[in-house]
Amino acid sequence: MSMMSNNLLPAACEVDVCGTLSMHALALASQTPSALLDWNNNYGDDPNKAVCFHCSNLPKHFFQDVRMDFQEIIAGTVGKENTFGTVVGRVKPGAMSFARFSTDDTAGVIRGYVGEGSFTSDALNTFGGVGVVQISELQKLLHYICENGFEHHVAANFSTTAAAVHEASVRYLGYQMHWHGSAS
Repeated sequence: MSMMSNNLLPAACEVDVCGTLSMHALALASQTPSALLDWNNNYGDDPNKAVCFHCSNLPKHFFQDVRMDFQEIIAGTVGKENTFGTVVGRVKPGAMSFARFSTDDTAGVIRGYVGEGSFTSDALNTFGGVGVVQISELQKLLHYICENGFEHHVAANFSTTAAAVHEASVRYLGYQMHWHGSAS
C-alpha cells in the first residue's frame, strides 16, 4: 500500500473505500502522495495539536526517517514473523491538507470535511507511522467529527489544497462538505 500510494495510486487499509477516495482527491489536487491516518490522542496540553498515527501504510514521501519493520499490533496475534513489511517512522514537518468523505446511508448522500494545518517537528516516541498535527481550532473540528459520526480515519497530504478539494466536492460532485476554518 505504501508503494502504491507513493506512486499516486492511493491504497488504504481496513477496507476503507471512502478513505481511499479521500486520499485520491487530495492526490489529484496536489499531484503528490496522500496517506490515511487515525485521529489519535491529543498532544500534550496544546488543544490545537494531536497525534496522527497508523500502523503503517504511509507512502515513503511522508517520512523524515523511514525503515521497513513488522506490524506491532497484529504481531501479538499472528506472530512477529508473519507481519514484516510495514514502513515505519516519523512523519516530516510541513503544511498539510486533510479530507474525509463518508456515506450517510440514511440520507443517501456522500458528505465530508476538509481543512488545512501542518505536521510539526514535536517529539513523539511510539511505533508505526506517526506525526503530530497542528490545526487551528482543532477541538471544534474533533467535536464536528464525533457529533456527525465520521470515521476515525482521515486522509492527509503535504499541500494546501483544501479549497480545491472542497470546490470539486461541492460544485462538481454534489457532496455535502464542511470546510474547517473557512468563513463561508
